[in-house]
Amino acid sequence: MKTFLKTIFSVAALAVFAPSPVFACAACFGRSDSALASGMNWGIFTLMGVIVTVLVAIASFFIYIIRKETAANDSAPNDSAPKIPANV
Repeated sequence: MKTFLKTIFSVAALAVFAPSPVFACAACFGRSDSALASGMNWGIFTLMGVIVTVLVAIASFFIYIIRKETAANDSAPNDSAPKIPANV
């Protein structure tokens, strides 16, 4: 049990006292011209493209529904006289 605690303490001490560039990726550390930063940017743009595509699809669906409703209301007969049932 003592060796296990020593190992845990050693790993924690090494992690705390390690230099900061070890923990930073190329994008976070400031090297924005690396391949990692470029890949991350392309990933962000791809996800933005997916989100915009889904939002446009949802908006176009609602526009389609509104147009269909308007067309159905325009083609319906416009009788302003109330209808009286025949058996009254």
